[in-house]
Amino acid sequence: MASQLKFAFPFVTFFLVYLVGWANAAGECGRTPINAAATSLSPCLGAASNVRARVTPACCTKVNALIKSAPRCLCAVLLSPLAKKAGIKPAIAITIPKRCNIKNRPAGKKCGRYTVP
Repeated sequence: MASQLKFAFPFVTFFLVYLVGWANAAGECGRTPINAAATSLSPCLGAASNVRARVTPACCTKVNALIKSAPRCLCAVLLSPLAKKAGIKPAIAITIPKRCNIKNRPAGKKCGRYTVP
């Protein structure tokens, strides 16, 4: 019995360390919760629901910073339940980086069923 416990202890320890690391792992938006990332893009609300709406400089600054720090986060935010609740239309919102003239945007990448222009 004691030898079985000696054998199992390293495995159990590894498993617990793995679970703790997994729970603290970064998602699409790094360690920032997706709702906080979505809220930071509030200057983009008008431009995200109307393709003819002017994209504000504040919106462009926020989107550019988000693309530089966590490129996959923008897609995750646009497809999040919070964005849907706010009335954001992903097909329109996904055009914001282009409308902001962001040079290093993830053009041609898929964002759900949408392709970034």
